[in-house]
Amino acid sequence: MKSSSQAKANSLLDKSLMKTFPKVELHRHLEGMFSLKHLFELSKKNKLDTPQNFDEFKKAFQFPKDSGPDFLLFLSKFKRFWYRSYDDIDYIVYHSILALKEEGLIYLELRFAPDHFAEFNNYEHTEVTKIVVNAANRAAKEINLSINYLLTFNRMFQSSQEMIEDHKKIDKLEIPNIVGIDLAGDEINYAPELFIPFFDYIKSLKKYKIDIHAGEVTDSSAIWSAIEKLHADRIGHGISAIADKKLQEYIKQNNIFLCQCITSNFQTGACIDSKNHPINDLYKSGAPVCINSDDPTIQDADLTDDYIKCVEYFDFKAEDFYKLNINAINASFINDEEKLAIKEKLDSKYNIFISKTK
Repeated sequence: MKSSSQAKANSLLDKSLMKTFPKVELHRHLEGMFSLKHLFELSKKNKLDTPQNFDEFKKAFQFPKDSGPDFLLFLSKFKRFWYRSYDDIDYIVYHSILALKEEGLIYLELRFAPDHFAEFNNYEHTEVTKIVVNAANRAAKEINLSINYLLTFNRMFQSSQEMIEDHKKIDKLEIPNIVGIDLAGDEINYAPELFIPFFDYIKSLKKYKIDIHAGEVTDSSAIWSAIEKLHADRIGHGISAIADKKLQEYIKQNNIFLCQCITSNFQTGACIDSKNHPINDLYKSGAPVCINSDDPTIQDADLTDDYIKCVEYFDFKAEDFYKLNINAINASFINDEEKLAIKEKLDSKYNIFISKTK
């Protein structure tokens, strides 16, 4: 006969149950989480050169589940040719946010790159930003999801000065729930030092927090540079922190959280053995970490799948997920009053979840 604790652990492997666990997420890219069904409809409407059978379409634009790590294959799944009008952007963003109703999210900081949506038609980044935020806000209100946004700037596509000029235009929109600025892209060939002027400018505004992709495929010196040179309040991925005890102590003392993404890190080759992903040792040592999905549609694995991997590989319990979500609340770019409201929501829904596992 199974013990009570074994039965509870096994119940956490039930995806339908784990979907109801209340989740806070801080590292998810809009461009990697589109509703595949609506993307397929959009491609047909615009008569794009894409597979006309949904199963083939799915295969073309998602990372294959049976593939080993392959960074170039992962990147190849991101396309910028979907949009033929501003209405197309509104359509895919709105329906993609509505789909989050199934994931148990209670708070989301969603990042997006205006240039992704603007490139094909040379749209104004300011107009794209307004459309994305308005569409996402409408959908979030319908599903009772608290949502804020980070603007993503890509190392590979803009110089620091171009980023400054781009942001100055977007900043004039004065959109209150844009709470942070994100630096993404190739961290190997585009050193942090190239972007010091941009992040000095962002810091000087005193209105945005800073999130830097660092230490995903580089050593811990990249994380140090993100903190010391780019004023990082939070780190995207931060895989290499596991090998730097001094850094672990520093981020503990300064509440600089690492937003880690198990499935994504495997598929890109950042961590080629998910069963030994550093989130386990970092969390159990008290380092400030939280669980995130990154690009769930591209990965063909959502946030709940990463929770289940933590049960399978690391024997995480419900109370571990609760603590990790408290971490995420503490790491969020909202004020203390808003954090308290999210925590109260987490507590209420967590108690309901626990009652289901008894």
